[in-house]
Amino acid sequence: MKETKEYGEFFPSEFSFFPYNATQAYEFFPLSEEKAKNKGFIWYETSKQNYKITLINEDIPDNIKDIDENILNQSIECAHKGNCQHECTKAFRIIKTEYDFLKRMNLPLPRLCINCRHYERLKLRNPPIFFKRQCMCDKENHSNHKGKCEVEFETSYALDRQEIVYCERCYQQEVY
Repeated sequence: MKETKEYGEFFPSEFSFFPYNATQAYEFFPLSEEKAKNKGFIWYETSKQNYKITLINEDIPDNIKDIDENILNQSIECAHKGNCQHECTKAFRIIKTEYDFLKRMNLPLPRLCINCRHYERLKLRNPPIFFKRQCMCDKENHSNHKGKCEVEFETSYALDRQEIVYCERCYQQEVY
């Protein structure tokens, strides 16, 4: 294995039992079907559904108070209409527990299918990339430094982000 440079490497893709597009690797490092297959991954072909849409997305009331339980019998059009890379189902239904939750919390009905909602949430996550940063604390009264803190660390917050980033010790003194 050392001679073939396999020693210490992760298992080859051909040993995977799971299709690439059904793993979290696809969520962090999306590949097209062609590229994934060229790298030796299995690809799961999603079956095309032919849902009969009974409620056009633009016709959904904005306020949940204007919606009754008849919505549970509707097939709602996804706002993306299949024009995305999120394995859009083009239509979705609301179940009773979801409807009850939306009513109780006074939240509007979703406009996207479950797959599109999932991928929209993933966009809010920080990428799995780390940046070297320095603590941004410049308080005089912290016990571990006088003036600007000199501690360096790695974080998923890039240099051009607006968030204030503290080292662990300065953060604890700021919060507690």
